[in-house]
Parts: sequence; structure tokens; C-alpha cells
Amino acid sequence: MQKMIFVNLPVADLRKAMAFYAALGFTNNPHFSDDTAACMVWSETIHVMLLTHDKWRSFTARPIPPTTSSEVMLAMSFESRDAVDAIAAAAKAHGGTADINPAQDHGFMYSRALADPDGHVWEAFWMDPAAVPASE
Repeated sequence: MQKMIFVNLPVADLRKAMAFYAALGFTNNPHFSDDTAACMVWSETIHVMLLTHDKWRSFTARPIPPTTSSEVMLAMSFESRDAVDAIAAAAKAHGGTADINPAQDHGFMYSRALADPDGHVWEAFWMDPAAVPASE
């Protein structure tokens, strides 16, 4: 079995969160979805579990961070700068926030940060490994 990552995120409105992630290109896996949770698939090995607040609380007693905090920033790679710009635009158009942090352009790497409707921060980036400056 391949190693996989399941990112679990508490969400205030499950249907709204599902629509947001679908607009970014995630697909729903109905086998792991119900009225309290939705499994949104990014790739064969990366899945995002959207959990209602009640479902989240069944896993941990730790508080759900406010939407104004950043508990983590999850990074997703894209094939081009244009694809990075497109996902930032899609986030903004579907209830999220584009450029929650300033865009970064290092020549060989370009990134833009976005937040979903619940304030979870994602960084969309493109990198040209052949252009990475050599370390001295």
C-alpha cells in the first residue's frame, strides 16, 4: 500500500466547504462521506477530510482555532505559474480568500496563499527545479 496523507479540517458548513474544494479541483469520495464528513480527493495519496464541528469534537477535545489564526499552511504544487493564479482566482470566486499572505516570486519558485471559507491556509506553488540556485 502507498503511503497516504489525510488532512482533517473542521468546517462550519460542510456543503459550502465541499463546494469550495470541488471548485479547486478536488473530487468527493462518497465512500468516506456522510452528513458529518466529506472526503475530498486531491490525488491518489492525498485526501482532505472535511469534518463538521461536532464530528471534529468526537476526535479531540482541543479547541477549534478561530478563522483568524493559522494552525498550519498546507502547500500544493502546480505545473505552472498560470495554474497557481487560476487556483487563487477560483478560491476567491468560491468563498475563500486569495493572497491571504503576500504572493512570493523567487524566479525559480512562485507561490500564492489562499484561505478556504473556514480560514484554513493553503499555499499554491510552482517551482522549476532546474532553475533552483546552486548552494555554495
